[in-house]
This record gives sequence, C-alpha cells and structure tokens, in this order.
Amino acid sequence: MDITKVRSEFPILHRKTYLNSCSLGALSHRATAHLESFQEQWRELGASAWYGPWWDTIEELRGRVARFLGTHSTQIALLPSTSAALSVIAESVDYGRRNRVVCTELDFPTLAYQWAVKPGVELVVLKSDDGIRVDPQRFADAVDDRTAFLATSHVFYTTGYVQDLDPLAEIAQRAGAYLFIDGYQGPGQIPVDLGASQVDFYTTGPLKWLCGGPGLSYLYVREELIQKLQPRITSWFAARDQFDFDLENFVPQDDARRFELGTPSLPTIHTALGGQEIIDEVGIDAIYERNRMLTAHVVTRALESGFELTTAPDPDDRSAIVMIRNPDPPAAVARLAEQGIIVDHRPGHVRVSPHFYNTTDEIDQCIDALSDG
Repeated sequence: MDITKVRSEFPILHRKTYLNSCSLGALSHRATAHLESFQEQWRELGASAWYGPWWDTIEELRGRVARFLGTHSTQIALLPSTSAALSVIAESVDYGRRNRVVCTELDFPTLAYQWAVKPGVELVVLKSDDGIRVDPQRFADAVDDRTAFLATSHVFYTTGYVQDLDPLAEIAQRAGAYLFIDGYQGPGQIPVDLGASQVDFYTTGPLKWLCGGPGLSYLYVREELIQKLQPRITSWFAARDQFDFDLENFVPQDDARRFELGTPSLPTIHTALGGQEIIDEVGIDAIYERNRMLTAHVVTRALESGFELTTAPDPDDRSAIVMIRNPDPPAAVARLAEQGIIVDHRPGHVRVSPHFYNTTDEIDQCIDALSDG
C-alpha cells in the first residue's frame, strides 16, 4: 500500500487528525469528482440523465458492492438507510407462530427499536457479561422455536468486538429462525464473504468504512429467501414493470430489488461509487492488515498512558474501534477537536477509530493530547 498516495485522496487528512471513521468515513477527491459529475449531468441533461448515466451508475455501484461482499448483484437491494432495510424485512414476515426477536444490549438501538414498537412481538435483549461481547451460548439459550429473528451486529459499535457469524447462523438455523446481521461497522474495515456464509440478511452501507457518505444502505438477501418473502413496505422501484404505472396490479421484482423503495439518493450513489473504487483498488486484505496494525498501536499507546479500555483482549476479535474510558467523554472530545483531532464519544468512553489512511504519528498525537487533559 502506497500510504502517501492513499492519503493524498483525502483532503481532511491535510488539515485535521481524523480518527472517527466509525462515525463517518473521510470524503475523497474521487467521491467529490463523481458527485461533481452527477451535478454536471443534472445541470446539462436534466431528467434525461436517467436514460443513460444515472441508471448505469446505480447498477455499477450495485455490482461493485456485490462483488466486494462475495455475492451477486441480484442479491443486493439499495435502500436509504439501515432503518429502512430493517423495516422492509421485518414487515415481510408473519409473526403469528413465531413472535420472538433476540438481540443484545451491545447492538445499535435501531436494531431493537424495529421490533420494540411492534405489538405482539417479544423482544429479548441479551446482556453482556463483560461489556465487550456476548457469549454465543446466550444466543443458543434464547433462540427457540418461537423465534422469528436472531438480529445482531457483525461488529459491536460499543466495543469494536467482531462476532463470528458461523455459530450464530447455526443457532438460528437449528431453531428455524432468520439471522439478520447489522453489518454497518464491518465491510470496509474487515473482510466479508456473504456467499460463503449462512447469513439470511445483512445490511451495510457507505457512510462509515466505505467512505461514501450518508443516505444509502445495502441489503443482502440470501438467494433462497428472495422469492419466499413478500414485502409489505414497498414502492415503485420494487415493481417488476416499474414504468407500466399499473396501480392495481403490483408484481415485485424477481430479485432483491423487490425490497427497494423509491428513488435512491443519487448524490450518495455517486459518492459511494467513488469510495468503493478506492477500497477496491487498495484491497480489503491490505486495509484489514493495516487497520490491525493501527488498532494495536492505539491499544498499546493508550495502555502505556494509563488509560483503561473496553475492548477485546484478543487482537483477532478486534476491529478498528477502540473504546477508551473517560470520566467526561463529551468534554474530552470537544477539547481534542479544538486541537484539530477528530474522535467521538459514547457513554463513558472516548471512541477512537483509525482507518487505512491514518498513521501511527496521528495516533500518538491523539493519545498524547488525551493524556494532557
């Protein structure tokens, strides 16, 4: 990896010490160029841009994302958010016989909220013994023949812990439940091969580690389930004959597009393509190895400086999210921001998340500044 070339793509790195990719990936020159191209097409072509470049860009992004995730474009739906992806799938299932949904206290709230508001659904929130992970046995004990979904994260946003999806898939399959994985903190920082997995549904997107911006989510649906589920939240992009405008005879698409909604966010489609191109060119294996090195450096420097961490002790279980305990995280984050160091906070912690474009010098600067507080 040519780190100088990589860093030259991201303007913010020349002005700030940016260590907050788990909240928002840095904007690249490439993504900006794609966005400017979209604006030019809009300005010069108006709606006729739909008949050529815009449809092509949508499908180019879908294809790139599918290959990156180890699957086929027919298994990828484009939606405006993880919330929308969750809603579409959650409303495609009958809860008459199976009305239990199992998640964990370490998952992002969107996951639990989806089912917490549904009348008649029993939401089970599993506790963590150590505040870092949830033992797979807890899932095994909770998931039974009443369970509709085992819904949890690939990477916990609270701790950076990377869950092994294989045992979770086995637990769900044994009980006849669906496995829904919120993967928004995964792809772009760790390798993901959905084609080799038994995951039923997986959602991710360009906002964070894929450096493509907000307003878009990618939903993977296992091939055998696409025709089985009938969406009850839908719109015209999900219709097989989209431009027939037949209000009385809705027939869904034959592939994962049946789970799509309305017109996608074209600006984000373009910025996401720019981010994905860079990720593909650098390569996820190279990114993963560099992020392991950077994460280890954060952990080592933080511990040497006397900080306590909420992170997995085994490096193989870690992602590039490091939680540093702090008595006043909002104040610490604000103080670092005044020094040009961008990190984030979550309850009781300053959250530091380096990405492949960062350096160990930037991490040293961050830890030193945090120590001076």
